[in-house]
Amino acid sequence: MPQVFHRSSNTLARLSIVTGAALLVSSVLIGSNLSRSPYVTQVGAPVDQPVPFSHKHHVKELGIDCRYCHSTVEKSAVASVPPTHTCMSCHSQVWTNSPLLEPIRQSYLNGTPVKWNKVYDLPDFVYFNHSIHVQKGIGCDTCHGPVHEMNITYKAQPLSMAWCLDCHRQPEKYIRPKEEVYNYEYKQPKNQLELGEKLVKEYGIRKEQLTDCAICHR
Repeated sequence: MPQVFHRSSNTLARLSIVTGAALLVSSVLIGSNLSRSPYVTQVGAPVDQPVPFSHKHHVKELGIDCRYCHSTVEKSAVASVPPTHTCMSCHSQVWTNSPLLEPIRQSYLNGTPVKWNKVYDLPDFVYFNHSIHVQKGIGCDTCHGPVHEMNITYKAQPLSMAWCLDCHRQPEKYIRPKEEVYNYEYKQPKNQLELGEKLVKEYGIRKEQLTDCAICHR
């Protein structure tokens, strides 16, 4: 029986298999990197709000403490968005006629909350508690980035599982004295790991439990 296919067909077959496998691996790698890219995670992208609130002006320039607006951050799972009367405690006296603040004034008069847009929106299968992180010496800017420099708030960290686990596996790399949690000018000392190990023990942080699935997925 005569040869149906030319000998080069074997080479072409092998080449197509290798090429197909390479394309498959490349597609997985590209998709994986794309899913972690700022384009997808929206890291660094300012979030539009009904009122253009500047953390830089309020925190850095006026020196307002985080807890004045986020009043439940030390005792609740959520940091809370300030109610309108908190805004009006100042803005009933200053910038009373500013067009930018009209939604705040209307909210106060009508008793209807302002619908702020979330900057950090975790999926329903992830549980996060602000209070426990604050009480264990994790600074606001560790997760929220340089909020004191933001004119319009943006997402500073991807909050991916890998990003969270980096801290949960080695909290000594990030932990700081509790009195420095709200200090946006705090700089890690050169002996951070030594200090961190000390604080981990002092604050009763059980590192062996921090990577348990049930810690975040409840």
